[in-house]
Amino acid sequence: MSRRTPPPEPVPAPARPRRDRAKAAAAAAEAAPPAATTSEPAARKARKAHGAAPVTAPAPAPAGGVPAPRDLSPIFILAAPRSFSSLVAAMIGQHPELYGVPELNLFQCESVAEFNSGLTPGGQKKSPFWKTMRHGLLRTVAQVFSGEQTDEAIRMAERWLKLRESYSPGEVFQEIAEAVAPLRIVEKSPGVLRHRAYMNRMLAAFPKARFIHLVRHPIPQGESVLKTKGGIGVLLALNSIDQRGVQAALEPQIAWHDAQVQILRFLDQVPSEQFVTLRGEDLMNNMKTMLPALCRWLGVSDAPEAIAAMMKPEASVYSCMGPSTAPLGNDVNFLKSPRLRPGKVKVPPLDAPLSWRADKQPLHPRVQDLARALGY
Repeated sequence: MSRRTPPPEPVPAPARPRRDRAKAAAAAAEAAPPAATTSEPAARKARKAHGAAPVTAPAPAPAGGVPAPRDLSPIFILAAPRSFSSLVAAMIGQHPELYGVPELNLFQCESVAEFNSGLTPGGQKKSPFWKTMRHGLLRTVAQVFSGEQTDEAIRMAERWLKLRESYSPGEVFQEIAEAVAPLRIVEKSPGVLRHRAYMNRMLAAFPKARFIHLVRHPIPQGESVLKTKGGIGVLLALNSIDQRGVQAALEPQIAWHDAQVQILRFLDQVPSEQFVTLRGEDLMNNMKTMLPALCRWLGVSDAPEAIAAMMKPEASVYSCMGPSTAPLGNDVNFLKSPRLRPGKVKVPPLDAPLSWRADKQPLHPRVQDLARALGY
């Protein structure tokens, strides 16, 4: 398996793991070597060893004082459910140079007609949750093109999408991106992890997009999925079930593992400078350092006022319940309580007994190996 140069230094310094760690993770997860976040000194050594250039400041204005053209490629956050993705996406989207949107779920469709109907080209239902999965795009179209999110504006958004049924998801996304320019869109749709083809559509539509692989420790992530409203339905839809015992049981670590593998396989085709792996716990526990570093990697301002704006995810027009015709568009728990919560996020040992298992066994060895390769 070939190895590429490590990605640039963002949060604070992502780099591909050492060959022995990557080999073990690949054997355990049957995936490409992940880009695990490492400490800054280790990342510097990795860059020196592989000849990769560090992150530099955005290109200066050319001679004559004319500003260099801004990159309007979107920023996509790839994460399993309950991995701080709603909060992180809203925080990044509050940067004055960026524009955070709800879960658009566009790239799970070949056309807008498929998005509108909720049926695959073969006539099958896309998801039992598809009706509510449309809410994010409806709210975004309503807000961007009418300036409000009301039932009347949602009806306008339905008509807007109906007129574009022949469009590809990339064409609709591009139209929204042009409408909010010069801001760059920040978006996350966990549903794209279900099929590699969905993520490929994102990259085909936006070859220069930036990708943030957001991860959370598999134990608290699994506990959160089981506790949250609708979490059991998500696990059932993802076939995250342990069939080895006398009785089948829900097993959230399966979904965690499969999500990371899917992301890693996809990122293996993305240029190193366009993605970074970010542990959510690191960001939550060290925002003063992590947010400015992330801004520099994205090529946006890391000024104190920009960081202050990012610390207020609740200020987004999408960080609340929507109108009765499209109330969701994001995790309902986040919509009801979008503010940052004080306190440190705890990271348990990987071999801790699992609260959801009757036998209290720890994580499967494959899951532990993959989590270690990702920096846990």
